[in-house]
Amino acid sequence: MALDILHNRGEGCFEASLDDTRCALEYTLAEGGMAITRILVPASHAERAVLDELMHTALDYARARRWKVVSLDSAAEAWLAGHPEYADLQV
Repeated sequence: MALDILHNRGEGCFEASLDDTRCALEYTLAEGGMAITRILVPASHAERAVLDELMHTALDYARARRWKVVSLDSAAEAWLAGHPEYADLQV
């Protein structure tokens, strides 16, 4: 599934609407990096790979800017543990 993910820089999030429900990855920026602060994906959408698409989009964005990434959200941290291709970004 390909979601239409919007990068809302002003709000510090990557977001998508799925079945009229907002799904988002919220972050803050600090010098040289991104902190993933919260993942908002309803349990009803968990099987639809929404988290995967939000994480890939955010991390690819960070990589393109040579940022480091820290996760302050348990779902994002668990996802990162299963994706060694992003280990180089993690603080």
